[in-house]
Amino acid sequence: MRILILNWRDITHPQSGGAENFVHELGKRLAANHEVTLFCARYPHSLKEDVIDGIHIQRMGNRFSVYLRAALAFRKNRYDLVIDDINGVPFFSTLYADAEVIPVIHHIMDKEIFQRELSSFLGWFGYTLQTLIPKIYHRQRFVVVSESTKQDVADRFKIPASRLAVVHCGVAVNSLNLLPKSEVPTISYVGRIKPYKRIDDILRAFSMILKRLPDAKLIIAGRGDAEDLISLVKELGIVSNVEFRGEVSEEEKAQILSSSWISMIASVKEGWGIGPMEANACGTPVVGYDVPGIHDSMRNGHTAILVEDGCVNRLSEAALELLLHSSERLRMSREACEWAAKFTWDNTAKDFLAVLSSDACPCNVKGNDAPLRI
Repeated sequence: MRILILNWRDITHPQSGGAENFVHELGKRLAANHEVTLFCARYPHSLKEDVIDGIHIQRMGNRFSVYLRAALAFRKNRYDLVIDDINGVPFFSTLYADAEVIPVIHHIMDKEIFQRELSSFLGWFGYTLQTLIPKIYHRQRFVVVSESTKQDVADRFKIPASRLAVVHCGVAVNSLNLLPKSEVPTISYVGRIKPYKRIDDILRAFSMILKRLPDAKLIIAGRGDAEDLISLVKELGIVSNVEFRGEVSEEEKAQILSSSWISMIASVKEGWGIGPMEANACGTPVVGYDVPGIHDSMRNGHTAILVEDGCVNRLSEAALELLLHSSERLRMSREACEWAAKFTWDNTAKDFLAVLSSDACPCNVKGNDAPLRI
């Protein structure tokens, strides 16, 4: 089978994130028995064509023109299946593809997020295009990555549950490189540095934590512009306790997460909390806001403590609750490892294939333990 994956970025893009990770992990497993092509945008110094983990990558256009370039490129090739990965703005592949199309939605972006990430006009335009999803994909079966996204898609777009299948993301951490917990109380955030991640809330909560634990340390690692965050660190007077690592390798990420006492997340929303799941896989409990995506991937009171959205005081109090009580922290660490072990990328691929093979799209595909055959 010839499979085309449409996504605005690939795994090597400097701004790649969870959606690109999902596409890559799924694509390389499909490539074991099928011809898989990923069409995405170019970035400075990128190759126009590449092959990574068996996936043939074609890069054309930029973050805006990639959508039109995809439509033009499709006419030159024939595919049996199109996986249309929607990151806010859809590819509208049903308008030009004569193959089966499976749209994948990680989360629905609010107008405020569009305008925060883009300019006011571009944000409005992107949000408007997103509202066209139910009209353009009016017959397709959708794959969504969490129950929260499923509910959001159903409510906003009036798409029946029978056309929405939940396929969870996997988690992969190199267990050979895990480190013991650090001697001093260490908190980590590992992920992209974007406004909607609200890392400023983590910094403000951390400044409160230092009043009880003055030797505590916060490590922030990930791609993105940290200039405003560095200014905030200086303003809060916590420079000596905060370390910005920038982009890190998978091995470094595992070492940071495993040596941390807790990990923190303050996103406005997520499709599925891959970052928190990676922390859990490293035996590190999470403290964060109780928001869509995070309350799907975390088990409140077992692998994480989730507090009222936007309440920085409660964020700091919950963190202190774990930092000051080792027995509770160790209990949650054990449960975190057990929980994360249930989510593998092989299972993600099997569940995705189950959606393809089903006559009627199930409302939730989970727990497929059969051998992976693609």
